[in-house]
Amino acid sequence: MSIPFLKGHGTENDFVIVPDPDNALDLTPAAVTALCDRRSGIGADGVLHVVRSAAHPEAERMAADAEWFMDYRNGDGSIAEMCGNGVRVFARYLQHAGHVTEGDLAVATRGGVKTVHVAKDGDITVGMGSARLPESDVTVSVGDRSWPARNVNMGNPHAVAFVEDLAHAGDLYSPPPFSPPSAYPEGVNVEFVVDRGPRHVAMRVHERGSGETRSCGTGACAVAVATARRDGADPAVTGTPATYTVDVPGGRLVITERPDGEIEMTGPAVIVAEGEIDADWLENAVR
Repeated sequence: MSIPFLKGHGTENDFVIVPDPDNALDLTPAAVTALCDRRSGIGADGVLHVVRSAAHPEAERMAADAEWFMDYRNGDGSIAEMCGNGVRVFARYLQHAGHVTEGDLAVATRGGVKTVHVAKDGDITVGMGSARLPESDVTVSVGDRSWPARNVNMGNPHAVAFVEDLAHAGDLYSPPPFSPPSAYPEGVNVEFVVDRGPRHVAMRVHERGSGETRSCGTGACAVAVATARRDGADPAVTGTPATYTVDVPGGRLVITERPDGEIEMTGPAVIVAEGEIDADWLENAVR
């Protein structure tokens, strides 16, 4: 027996895509970890489990608004609330499979229903919702260096630190320490940010459960929000949308925050391969 899969990426944040409309697969944390292993598996930052909302207990309540549910898993097998690059790749898969065409669609996630626009030029725009900015003093550290960080929640937690040099983030193999521990009881995505020009920044990120990734969509949104507040460009105050270009190691994303708080992220999404997972291999890999 075999299990169909595809491989895709959004600004080099890469995913194994597992179509499973009826939610028939038992996708355990061990199975996800095996699939994401870059030496003994297919290799990815995470798994996009494609399920009809009506078939998944966590998404049934959203089925009237979104036919498809992005059951996203981090590379270590843990469950995540949202993944911005993942939503774009998820939408690209739905288009590739003939489930949707160019234009607007809705995708259910653990972070709520996300609106998506598939443009004719190939880019995909995702409505990421609004950011929450918990009022807490947070510090992140790498080695002997420490920085104040902005606490931004995009449906998942982020700590955004402005640094002089992206190299100061270190290797990002391990989660950067943060304080106080109570700020992020379930861990946090940490973004290190430098300026590149007017409304233009670059970032590196340690994603909770995945390590350093080539890109993080929710992280890019958190960075744009934090930078707008630092720059005195809060759209709710100015009444004008704030658009930032965010360079990530894997490419470039454009983030716009509107005066009503809604955030849109635009960037590429690519399907690079499809094939079959050997079911016997997967069974043996998780033993």
